[in-house]
Formats: sequence, C-alpha cells, structure tokens
Amino acid sequence: MTTSNTKDGSPAAASKKIACLLASEFEDSELDVPRQRLQAAGYVVEIIGAQVGQQLKGHKGRVTVSVDRSIDEARVDDYEGLLIPGGHSPDQLRADPRFVQFVKRFDQTGRPLAAVCHGPQLLIAAGLVKGRSLTAWSTIQDDLRQIGAHVRDEPVVVDGNWTTSRRPDDLESFSAKFIEELGEFETRANRRPSANGAAIKSSSPL
Repeated sequence: MTTSNTKDGSPAAASKKIACLLASEFEDSELDVPRQRLQAAGYVVEIIGAQVGQQLKGHKGRVTVSVDRSIDEARVDDYEGLLIPGGHSPDQLRADPRFVQFVKRFDQTGRPLAAVCHGPQLLIAAGLVKGRSLTAWSTIQDDLRQIGAHVRDEPVVVDGNWTTSRRPDDLESFSAKFIEELGEFETRANRRPSANGAAIKSSSPL
C-alpha cells in the first residue's frame, strides 16, 4: 500500500503498520513479545529483511519468521512505527547501508521508533544518538556514552519519538510504552487546526 504524508509526517492512510527490521540470530523474545502485544493492540507488524520469503531464525531457535518485504521495497511512508529487536540481528543490519538509511529516514518523520537491547546499534550506525537520551544492553551503553548519548540504566527510556529498553526482562514495559507512544502519535495526527486556530478532531483516520 502506498501512502502520502500529512504535514506532521504521519501516514495519510489508516495502515497501523509497524516496520520491524530483522536479520537472523535476533533475540527470540525481543521480537516475539512486542510483536504479540502490538498485534493484540490492532497493529500489523511487517518483517523487513534482505529478501522476501527468507526464513529468519532467532538466536535461541524458538522463533522463526518469514520476511514480508525486502528492504529494497520497503517505504518509510507506509509505516506508523518502527521496531528494532536486539540479539545479533542489529549487528548484521548495521553493515548494510540500506537498513541504516531506512532508520535515518524513518527517524526524520518523527514517528514512534522502538529499539531494545542491541537494537540501538542501528541508531549508532545511522549517526542519530549524540545528545539523545536512551538505554540499551550494558555493553552497548558504553558505546553510546563514548559517542555522546545520555545513557540511563532504566527499564524504559523515552526521548522524543524514541522508546528504548535494555534486555528481555524489560519487554512488557517496553511493549506497553511503545503502544502508548503510538496511541499518542495517532491522537496528535488526528487533530488539525480549525479556522480560529483551535485544534479539532479530524474526521479522517491516520
């Protein structure tokens, strides 16, 4: 589905689609838990990988998924949110400039972006973390500090359109906060200024 953007950067169509950037060896629970929570909240989670139909297996071998759309076909405008699970997946993705550019372009829209554990490695590769507040896996926290990020060792950190978490133990809070941020984004996108400057609810969906 092709969509156009409104002035605030939101998709004009009611897609409620979440892009999930993924390669093999992802941390199983860091895909599975947020995906299940998002689906239960009415979102479609689309797996974006190197090649359509490619089978991606998690590091623990508990979760296997098929790539829904290749990175060459993925359009930032088609998605309301971006999910970056951890494990070894982000380390592979950051070596591919197509995924790095997708992250950079998505962040420019201001739409909700969520990264957990090693997920912020992609944010580092995109040159986005300096001056931002976030968290990550303990070893990634050191990398973030050296680059100039404000690191907080907390279960969930929200900074602007970013939601980040540290590890699998944080996933329920991480998922709930990401869904909350998506809801707040939808509320903002569904309001437009009236003739007298007051905000009124739009009759058209996202």
